[in-house]
Amino acid sequence: MKKLLLLITLVSLPSYSAVSANVSFATDYIWRGMTQSDGPAVSGGFDYAADGGFYAGIWGSNVNFNNGAGSELDYYFGYGTEMGSVGVDIGYIKFDYPDSDPDISFEEIYVGLSMGDLGLLFAMGQDGAPDYTEVSYGFGAVSFSYGQYDDYGDNLGVSYGFGCGTYDCAVTYTDFSDDGYGGDEDALVFSVSASF
Repeated sequence: MKKLLLLITLVSLPSYSAVSANVSFATDYIWRGMTQSDGPAVSGGFDYAADGGFYAGIWGSNVNFNNGAGSELDYYFGYGTEMGSVGVDIGYIKFDYPDSDPDISFEEIYVGLSMGDLGLLFAMGQDGAPDYTEVSYGFGAVSFSYGQYDDYGDNLGVSYGFGCGTYDCAVTYTDFSDDGYGGDEDALVFSVSASF
């Protein structure tokens, strides 16, 4: 039902809105420091943005959790604005794993703040899902992030972005420190992406 409502909303949007698409290939799908695909991943999505700050979108990727889940679909919407020099982003996201048995889908309500190249994210897990806090900073082509995921662990990421002809490429190193999740992880990932 949520998918249908999102589709109806996107189709009925006024002409001053913008719809864009994105596609990406990565040697591994890393999320909050943890591998989601255990190998190469192809992902992509569609985004709608209105002049007034409202946005919505859908994004998907292949995953491998050894529980039957082969795909992830994320549905999200939110509102972004600026208050002086501070950017504010408030939204909702559902992480859906259609093939998973048992069902491991969950939802978050998030608040993001930004000031220049500094960012802060707080995601509140719904219905017992854990909370997540992340601080990030960008310096030219290099970006840093540090996050704490309740009941799972901490993650650190360093990324360098560069152009590959008409595509956007990045090399990212991530390190995950376990806090009950089941093991420490680190990864060096190459990704190439395009937006339309």
